[in-house]
Amino acid sequence: MTEPVSLSLLRIVVFQQNNSAAFKISGIQKYGHDIVIDKVFNIEQALPELIDDPHEYIPDDFTADLVLCFLRHPDLADYLVSICSSKNIPVVAAGKKIKGAYTPFTCCGLGRHSSLGAYGKYFGLAELQVETTNGKITKVEILRGASCGATWDAALAIIGLSADEAVSTYAREVQYLCQADPSAFDPISGKSALHYAGDVHAAALKKALAAKK
Repeated sequence: MTEPVSLSLLRIVVFQQNNSAAFKISGIQKYGHDIVIDKVFNIEQALPELIDDPHEYIPDDFTADLVLCFLRHPDLADYLVSICSSKNIPVVAAGKKIKGAYTPFTCCGLGRHSSLGAYGKYFGLAELQVETTNGKITKVEILRGASCGATWDAALAIIGLSADEAVSTYAREVQYLCQADPSAFDPISGKSALHYAGDVHAAALKKALAAKK
């Protein structure tokens, strides 16, 4: 396990294919604190089904406090994690199953891990605080949320709603904003990443509302 990084300024390097991390990068820059996107490596060319020499696509001369892997090709993702492991750099690779990386089902399913520094503090499973007046939500404060920013952006839609209305509306609004593939179902849970995102945000809002009682 890597040592916790300093929260003073977390340097992140992103690996993506065809700008697949654009929404995540935008959300991190908008809603994160003490974080800088140091470098973005974008692979645009068509790739073969099997890659025998992944080092032709992935450089190994980078440094970072954290790497975010949005590479779709499994050979490249596996190779990237192996490089980061040798450099003692933690990797978040949501939606993948790679030994040595943090692999939540979705980016908004990431638990808290001290080795992820400011990224782990501000991004992952949603944490909210709400204020209500006469049974209606009047204010929502986002303590932690999805790196794409959906947790924050969807909260605007529930101001003025009752608790019951807000929970279903929040889940739906998050799903509208979610960039996950709705057709990609997990064979174990039977849920897609899109449904999962709605569920975890509904649960976060229910927890925040229960804390007010």
